[in-house]
Amino acid sequence: MKDFLSALKTQRWDDHRYYHHSRINQSLHLISALSFLVAYGLLFIDPPAAALLAWGVSMVARQSGHFFFEPRGYDEVNQATHEHKEAIKVGYNLRRKVVLMALWVAAPVALWFSPSLGGLIAPADSMSAFWHQVGWAWLVVGVGGLLFRTVHLFFLQGVQTGLVWMCKIITDPFHDVILYHKAPLYLLRGELVDPMVHAREH
Repeated sequence: MKDFLSALKTQRWDDHRYYHHSRINQSLHLISALSFLVAYGLLFIDPPAAALLAWGVSMVARQSGHFFFEPRGYDEVNQATHEHKEAIKVGYNLRRKVVLMALWVAAPVALWFSPSLGGLIAPADSMSAFWHQVGWAWLVVGVGGLLFRTVHLFFLQGVQTGLVWMCKIITDPFHDVILYHKAPLYLLRGELVDPMVHAREH
């Protein structure tokens, strides 16, 4: 357990210092984290609604921060190129995220053009029923993406690394609220990039 917690701490630290320099990205992660926490509660009441919130708000906010606001140039804080960081990333790097987000977009498109999915499900008879089915599809995409990368990591870097990453992803919303709750305040002060003093000292 000690090794597991140490590895979890390392993955969290690397994720923060490598991929969360932008205060806008940090603020979007805060929005994402709060939305995910609500979605976690909804899972016990209405799983499709939880998936709609998680993908429609949480993931859009989170991934927008990475794709549009996080710096891609040379990382002076960590003395690393963007390409190096992408190559060593444990979880979903930008290329893998494109594939994941493509599956997210494909789910409602597939349901729209093939309401029964080739006879696998009963076609939706209203827009609310359609979005209910989309919610279930997005839940499958989310859980599938989590399990796929976890098992993939089993073969690439070992079982513990995969399990640590899965634990990190599931608990990230709680951790991100603690880590980035002041990010909007820094933005209001005009600070667009975290100086990462703590990372430099570390």
